[in-house]
Amino acid sequence: MEREPARRGEPRIVDKPWGREVWYAHTDRYAGKILEVERGHTLSLQKHLVKHETMLLQSGRMRFTLNDAVFEWLPGEVVSIPPGNVHRMEALEDSVIIEVSTPELDDLVRLEDRYGRVTGR
Repeated sequence: MEREPARRGEPRIVDKPWGREVWYAHTDRYAGKILEVERGHTLSLQKHLVKHETMLLQSGRMRFTLNDAVFEWLPGEVVSIPPGNVHRMEALEDSVIIEVSTPELDDLVRLEDRYGRVTGR
């Protein structure tokens, strides 16, 4: 079996109305992002049909909605979200999230969005 070569490069920066995403990995098997969310901003109420994501709150403090539950998300805590679960995050402070997921980054069903976005990333 031939070994795939290692790579070195720069992350992709994706600006968002709530802050930005830093994409540090996107392969056919997995994806890795850092989400930087500014205080007072909210991500879409959303779900995924295929994508499974796990997130670690590295810093800050957030209000997390997961289906019918709402809780305060604190640094060091991990949330795993299998496909089909409705979720949203609101930054109570400037917050940094480390996300790893399956590679389907376009798999996004927005249910509500403060910024008027309907589809896509």
